[in-house]
Amino acid sequence: MEVHIAILPSPGMGHLIPLTELARQLLRHLHRRVFITFIIPTATGAPIKPQNDILNAMPENVTSVFLPPVDLNDLPPDSSIEARISLTLTRSLPALRQTLAELTHDSTRKPPSALVVDIFGPPSFEIAKEFHISPYIFSTVSAMMLVSIFHVPLLDQMLAGHSNEPVTFPGCVPVHPTDFPARSHDYDPVERCKMFNLAKGILVNSFVELEPGPFKAMEEGEWCKPDIYPVGPVTRIGPQQQTADQFECLKWLDKHPTGSVLFVSFGSGGTLSQNQLDELALGLEKSGQRFIWAVKSPSEKVNASYFSAKTDLDPFSFLPDGFLKRVGDRGLVLSSWVPQVEILGHSSTGGFLTHCGWNSILESIMNGVPMIAWPLYAEQRMNAVSLTDGLCVAYRVKVGENGLVGRDEIEKCVRSLIEGEDGGKMRTKMAELKEGGAMALSQDGIDETIMMIGMPRHEPEPSSRSLALVHTGTRT
Repeated sequence: MEVHIAILPSPGMGHLIPLTELARQLLRHLHRRVFITFIIPTATGAPIKPQNDILNAMPENVTSVFLPPVDLNDLPPDSSIEARISLTLTRSLPALRQTLAELTHDSTRKPPSALVVDIFGPPSFEIAKEFHISPYIFSTVSAMMLVSIFHVPLLDQMLAGHSNEPVTFPGCVPVHPTDFPARSHDYDPVERCKMFNLAKGILVNSFVELEPGPFKAMEEGEWCKPDIYPVGPVTRIGPQQQTADQFECLKWLDKHPTGSVLFVSFGSGGTLSQNQLDELALGLEKSGQRFIWAVKSPSEKVNASYFSAKTDLDPFSFLPDGFLKRVGDRGLVLSSWVPQVEILGHSSTGGFLTHCGWNSILESIMNGVPMIAWPLYAEQRMNAVSLTDGLCVAYRVKVGENGLVGRDEIEKCVRSLIEGEDGGKMRTKMAELKEGGAMALSQDGIDETIMMIGMPRHEPEPSSRSLALVHTGTRT
């Protein structure tokens, strides 16, 4: 049986990468019976080469269509990332309708039976309905974050009362109001929350052993209407490209003892100010620990690299004078793409200083590497709460009164993670989570989930039993 699935990712590599890995899972489990079309929304001026490189490396069963770029120049300069992502999608809806119409009437293959979107994609559901295509959400955020999305109206009521007390959602650890994603007047999460219940199912990039409370809450809560399928951890198995820097950093790691190196990376979108960049460099230097640092040019916006990629600035020129000479071979600083998966999987890597993006967290868990949580924007602060207060597998950096994470704080966290007793306990806990993730991946339930989302419109619906089977074996 041939099936055709359309996938609509939001702008940003953090959305595209897990969806391409999901596509690989589909092909791996159903071989050549699955055809996948990626439909890519774009904005004027946003770089598309990184996305194109990833999509061009996909198997031949996967094709891609880039929608015409939409203009966001009417937005204020301080518009939130969430608003830019949301508007890129909504302004691309007419082009999406045209693309789905062409795919539906393509005589060379069956029309799409399912449209899979990420958490910003539900506005496309009405268009999917026009073409009798079943809508699904692939949650690229944690189960805890997903629970909070379903409770946005309740959260608004609580925050309207100016409460400064921690908020506890069903099945989740308490979260202080300052750790919720920033709200924006040009992005309405309440309306988006209502759309979530229009999905036929939600595939969550997580697993029950990692987040038992949130999964149980969604299973039992009447507020969650779609079926929930924990299909994670869907992570990159290995780099999709090879560069000279890849071989350089892996050879460098080979020279150092097991568990002795800290990997420092703020993801594809995160950036630090010049003052914060200085403090991080000097903190790493003071710690005396080995490190690999994927450095970017500084910016006052913490997400400056999300919608743009500055290639005309040399990040090394912004490092403190003499820093590279002083750390010598104890540190390796790279300014280009780094093979994060292979670095985290190397035996010399003993810790990960991360911005707490969900993809990076899952990659760290699947390699058993404890973390230093340094959230920057979006849902990253909530992820940091889960890592520190819930799972106890990370230190969270403390921001000083001047708004900076100081060099002394960085030194303390790095030393504690690599050398300290608590760091050892975190490593033990991470090993347990790694084993749980491996067990989740070993189950065959994803086959049934794939069959369900790829069921052609003329085929009968799967049985209720097969609908309940998921990546972890059974529905939570």
